[in-house]
Amino acid sequence: MTRALMIQGTGSDVGKSLIVAGLARAFSRQGLRVRPFKPQNMSNNAAVTADGGEIGRAQALQARAAGVSPSVHMNPVLLKPQSDVGAQVVVQGRMIATAKARDYQAWKPRLMRAVLDSFARLRSEADLVLVEGAGSASEVNLRAGDIANMGFARATDTPVILVGDIDRGGVIASLVGTKAVIEPGDAAMIRGFLVNRFRGDPTLFAEGMRLIAEHTGWEALGLVPHLPAAARLPAEDVLGLAGSAPGAGGVTIAVPVLPHIANFDDLDPLRAEPGVAVVLVRPGEPIPGDAALVLLPGSKTTIDDLDALRAEGWDIDIRAHLRRGGRVLGLCGGYQMLGRTLADPHGIEGAPRTVPGLGLLDVETVMTPEKRLEAVTGTSLADGLPLTGYEMHIGATSGPDAARPLVRLADGRLDGAVSADGLVSGTYLHGLFADDRQRAAWLARLGAGASGHAYEAGVEEALDALAGHLEAHVDLGRLLALAR
Repeated sequence: MTRALMIQGTGSDVGKSLIVAGLARAFSRQGLRVRPFKPQNMSNNAAVTADGGEIGRAQALQARAAGVSPSVHMNPVLLKPQSDVGAQVVVQGRMIATAKARDYQAWKPRLMRAVLDSFARLRSEADLVLVEGAGSASEVNLRAGDIANMGFARATDTPVILVGDIDRGGVIASLVGTKAVIEPGDAAMIRGFLVNRFRGDPTLFAEGMRLIAEHTGWEALGLVPHLPAAARLPAEDVLGLAGSAPGAGGVTIAVPVLPHIANFDDLDPLRAEPGVAVVLVRPGEPIPGDAALVLLPGSKTTIDDLDALRAEGWDIDIRAHLRRGGRVLGLCGGYQMLGRTLADPHGIEGAPRTVPGLGLLDVETVMTPEKRLEAVTGTSLADGLPLTGYEMHIGATSGPDAARPLVRLADGRLDGAVSADGLVSGTYLHGLFADDRQRAAWLARLGAGASGHAYEAGVEEALDALAGHLEAHVDLGRLLALAR
C-alpha cells in the first residue's frame, strides 16, 4: 500500500524543499519507490519535464533525488508571478491563464481536481509519496479553499510534519504560534515537527525541543544541523539566491537582479566554480567595473524588467562595460532585452506595446502566444563543443546578428545571436553552464583557468550528503511509520 507524508513549514524558505529532496534520496536508497509532490508552487524557477511540460525547479531536483524523471504530475499547479498581484497559472505542465491573486482564489475548487488527479497518478506508481507544502501552514487568511497545505492534507488524509528554521530566529514562537492560530482539525493533522538549520551545540536546544513538544502536543522528530553542502543545490526561489566570493586570480561575472528574474539556477554552476565571483547587482548598486562578463538572466516579464534595468541606470553601466572590452551574455529574456526592439502585440505581458531594447544586438523580438518547452542538445558554433540544455520561452527573435548564431541544435535549428565584434551574445537556451564543457569554454574566454569542476557530479554528491545528514539526525523509521 502506498504511503504519503507531507512536509509543511512555518514560513517560506525554511528548508522544506531540501528536506523533501534529502528524504527522497534517503528512502530511495532503502529500496522504496519514492515520488515527490507539491500541489501548488509559486516560482519563476521552473524545469522542463520529459512529458513536455514545466514544473517548479525544486520538484525536478526532488525527482532527481528519488532517481526518477520529473513529471508534470509532481507539481500540478505552478504559479509564475508576473507582477505583485498577478501570475501565470500552469496546470499539469501547461499555462491555462493569467490571474490576479484575488481572482485566483475562486479557481481553487476546480484546481483541486487536477491536484487530486496528479496525486492519484503518483500514488499508483510509488511506495511513498513525499508531499511538500507551500509558504506557511499558518496563513489562516488563505485557508478557505486551500489546495497547497492543510486543505490538501485534509482532503487526502495525509499526515503532516511541520518544519521550523532556527537560523532565522524565533523558531519556538513560529512552531507554537502555528498551533495557536490554525483550527483544531488542521492541528490534528500535524504528527510531529523538525527544527532545521541549527548551528552550535545541539544539547543547548534540548530544552527548546521539549518546550515546543509540550506546548503543541506534537512529537519532536529531529534537530537538523546546518549543512554547508546544501548550498551546492539549486535554490527554489529568489529568497535563496546568493552570489559567490571571488577566488584567487579569478574573474567576476556581474548579474543584475531584476524584479521578475526567472530560471536563475543558470547561475548555480558558475557560483560553484572556485575561480569565479558571481556578483549579484541589487537595486541601487552599480555594475562593478572589474566584471569580465555581464550576464542578463531570464525574466518572467521581460519588458517590465527592461524598464527596471533602465531605471537603475544599468544600461549605461553595460555600455561602459563594453567600452572597456567586457563581454555581455543574455539568456532567454535577457537575450530579448539585448535587441533593438521588443514587441508584444498580443498583450501577453500586459498592455500591447512595442519598446526599444538595449540595442546591443541587431535583432528584434516579437512575443508570441506559443511557448516552447523542450530539452535540447546541440553544438556551440564558436568551438564545435557539444551542449545540453532546455528551452522555456515565448517569442521569436530575428535580425542580422542572428545570422551569427551561437548554437546549432540537434534538430537543425539555429539559436542565438552574436554581435559583429563578438562581445555581445544571446541565446534562448537555459542550462548552458551546467554542461562542464560549455562552462569551461566560456570561462576560458573570460580568462579563467580550468578548474575541472564537475557540476552535475557535485549535485549528486550534495544530495547524498543531504540524505546522510538526515539519516543521522532524523528518525527515518519513525517518519515512515507516521506516513499513511
